[in-house]
Amino acid sequence: MRVTILIATIMALLMLNGCTMIPRYERPLLPVPEAWPASAEAAMVSAPENISWETFFPDETMRVLIRTALDNNRDMRIALLNIERARALYYIQQADLLPTINAGADMTVQHQPSEYTATRVQGITRQYSVTVGFTSYELDLFGRVRSLRESALQSYLATEEGAKSTQVSLVSEVVGAYLQLVTDRETLVLARDTYENRKEVLKLLESQFEFGVASQLEVNQAKTGVEEARVMAAQYETRVAQDTNALTLLLGTAIPADLPLASRLADVPRLPDLSPGLPSELILRRPDIIGSEHQLLAANANIGAARANFFPRIGISSSIGTITPEFNDLFSGGSGTWLFSPVVTLPLFDTGRNLSNLWVSEADRDIAVATYEKTIQAAFREVADALAQRANIGEQLAGQTALVEAAQTTYDLSLARYDAGIDTFLTVLDAQRTLMSAQQGLINAYLLREVNVLNLYKALGGGWQ
Repeated sequence: MRVTILIATIMALLMLNGCTMIPRYERPLLPVPEAWPASAEAAMVSAPENISWETFFPDETMRVLIRTALDNNRDMRIALLNIERARALYYIQQADLLPTINAGADMTVQHQPSEYTATRVQGITRQYSVTVGFTSYELDLFGRVRSLRESALQSYLATEEGAKSTQVSLVSEVVGAYLQLVTDRETLVLARDTYENRKEVLKLLESQFEFGVASQLEVNQAKTGVEEARVMAAQYETRVAQDTNALTLLLGTAIPADLPLASRLADVPRLPDLSPGLPSELILRRPDIIGSEHQLLAANANIGAARANFFPRIGISSSIGTITPEFNDLFSGGSGTWLFSPVVTLPLFDTGRNLSNLWVSEADRDIAVATYEKTIQAAFREVADALAQRANIGEQLAGQTALVEAAQTTYDLSLARYDAGIDTFLTVLDAQRTLMSAQQGLINAYLLREVNVLNLYKALGGGWQ
């Protein structure tokens, strides 16, 4: 009967847990304009709402590289392990809401001298006991433990969003590294072709010099052009090797040997355009913003725990079991024992520790608010910058294409005038340099167009899974 009353009392006390002193949370106002800058309006397009990376990237080579990176990249692996760690910390904090019940067995054997016994006869006493119960369980009447659990939960959710943000960044970096590799491979082919063409021209001029048709100056000018192209080809040999190393690092393993890599940007399917939506939609789309808000909620929950420190803490130790002087009688009738020991601790004077702890938690909350707002502002700028660039990429690409056509025409005309004896070879060499620079600029312009879409994809939150 007494045991039943004890258990009923404990259960009633457990049901008193529930309230917390966490401040009411209100999401901070959006610290950015409600619309994108006017300079970005020309870049607004329609696009599918689903921007998952598996559907967004049309090139199978890109998808294979992304899957490889997600499986092997060490930053991604660390981010996922951090989720496991944060989840375990949350479970640890959650466990404090319920008592930890332990079972124990104890045996005590004591020798007593005759002068310390009632019968004045020395002897040995024995005591055996078996108990089940818990010690120092805190009744969370003012929500301190629940506030700490809420803080741990929000920190865990923030870690999840951090892993999603890491994935978005990784996907964008892998595709960007691949596009850069393709660009430098295409430029390397251009440099090699230019080098071979200039060597042919040099041979022709050297032959003409032997017959007195060309001058030594023209031969030296041709040699200058050959060496320039040779240097450029060597530079892009290095860049291609460095691009390969960078992509390998992102993948976390070697590039699959059987994976076909494009040699020109024209061979890579174009990335689809994206619609940015409204600035307010970023709050629901970008993992880093969502994670920053979870950190804000965690800081807000810590205030509840700090407030609860000003109120009494009630700890309970309780157990039931048996105790006998003979081991054989351990579970016999009449040997039952129970313990119920509540302890109330009321803070009276702590030299300002609890108050300072509250101030710290409030300052942490204010810092988290500022961090949250800064994260939104940074996201707004990233999207606005990408849109501003996209508004002018078409014009830039058209101008660069026209520049290549004009440079090609100039080179053809200068070569014809040189063959007719009207201009010097220096004019031809200058036209060659201009043409090669324009062709290189066109390749970079196509890269810029793709990287701009990629940057917008990342700025809008990407497609995490």
